[in-house]
Amino acid sequence: MQWIDRLRGPGWLGNLLAIIAGALTTLAFAPFDWWPLGLLSIALLYQGLQQLSPGQAALRGWCWGLGLFASGVSWVYISIHVHGYASPALAGLLTGLFVSGLALVIALAAWLWARWLRPAQPGWLACFGFAALWVAQEIFRGWFLTGFPWLYQGYIHTDTWLAGFAPIGGVWLLTFLTVLSACLLSELRLWKRPSHAAAAVALLLAVWLGGKGLGAIEWTKPTGEPLSVALIQADIPQSRKWDPDHIQQTLSLYRDLSYAQGPVDLILWPETAIPVLKTQAQGFADAMAANLAEQGTTLITGIPVDNYDTGELRIFNGIMVAGTEENQYLKNKLVPFGEYVPMEQVLRGLIAFFDLPMSSFSRGPAVQPPLQAAGYRLAPFICYEAVYPDFAARLAAQSELLITISNDSWFGESIGPLQHLQMARMRAIESGRWMIRGTNNGVTALIDHRGDITARIPQFQQVVLSGWVQPREGLSPYLRWRSWPLKIGVLVILLACALGRWRRRDEH
Repeated sequence: MQWIDRLRGPGWLGNLLAIIAGALTTLAFAPFDWWPLGLLSIALLYQGLQQLSPGQAALRGWCWGLGLFASGVSWVYISIHVHGYASPALAGLLTGLFVSGLALVIALAAWLWARWLRPAQPGWLACFGFAALWVAQEIFRGWFLTGFPWLYQGYIHTDTWLAGFAPIGGVWLLTFLTVLSACLLSELRLWKRPSHAAAAVALLLAVWLGGKGLGAIEWTKPTGEPLSVALIQADIPQSRKWDPDHIQQTLSLYRDLSYAQGPVDLILWPETAIPVLKTQAQGFADAMAANLAEQGTTLITGIPVDNYDTGELRIFNGIMVAGTEENQYLKNKLVPFGEYVPMEQVLRGLIAFFDLPMSSFSRGPAVQPPLQAAGYRLAPFICYEAVYPDFAARLAAQSELLITISNDSWFGESIGPLQHLQMARMRAIESGRWMIRGTNNGVTALIDHRGDITARIPQFQQVVLSGWVQPREGLSPYLRWRSWPLKIGVLVILLACALGRWRRRDEH
């Protein structure tokens, strides 16, 4: 077919199709959830790399990545322009540089595929090899330069049968099965031979029906009584959040909304809800905690934590159980430019975006205990941390509940908060634990151990979410082993592909 030849061949038309294919993947994520487009997108890229040289493949992969990230993380423009005070032209340039840089990771994977890994003939090994390479690319992207673990293919299947595999191997196992399915469905050589076609059908049925069967398994069990919770969504505009003239009004708002809830087990305020350093706000927080404790309520809040232990001031993005001295967690995974500035000595002062309020946070310890509240252990994640699979799994394994606080004001009215919510739901599925998700302006929600949203409130409204959560105990296979079995499997498959290429060259 002529269009397949154009897709597989070098040139601008194939590269344009790759950009379009990459953009299709964005439509497979929340809020669109057209998940079959994710399979189509990967299939088009896989086929588009079949006959290209390494250099041509790198360009094709970069085009696909450009389509994905330009459409999928376009909310970066809002963060830079609206909240970073950059002009539209400068914000557009910085956003373009950001998405172009991310696309280089896809380009690198495509180059490795064409140079070292792609089997001589399309077939089973090629399908498994490409799926393994894709998982390796996502793992690398979540680690390199502190990582950007956004838009992983596995998140597409939060609501499909494949989600049943999440407690087994996490989102990366879903990625592997997604890419493998896409490659198998598009591998025409397999479907032309009856025996291979039958094997492909059997494998695909085993994957998808197996996921449905696994989804019925309860990997964890309830422990104790359900907890009543109230999540305060104050909807404080980002422009006022750190304004000294509005701090008292902000604290009064949280206070009044909290007292109006009546007796509940937990009240949660979002990320940096208290816009004052902990040493300055300690009196207010302790008074709130004491008053709420009289009705049996525990307050948990986000707050900047200042520390002088090293002889100099360090400020951490923290979450604490109010009224207790050491029952706190300090954020480890910081957002570049939003919470710290890379090459700070060079960039500070160049433009307003590099001088955002509270963009000098220090990194919290990599290993910290969970929070203790209402008789349970809570695994805390602050904003961006909830999108790191293995990082979240370590804390989840020590807890009975997950709790995440965020300030998604940076996303504006974009698709970003809904993508963020989808990733939080995956953490609940992987761990078999309920998640309490409190945000400043949405999406505030309660998520059960299967990733289903049991309650949520509208974005951009000053409102309180009240509901119940059930603590759970036990370890899913993913919490027990995390991604190590999958990483070993990926390495074995990639070595098999590399050895196959080496032997073919040796024969020639």
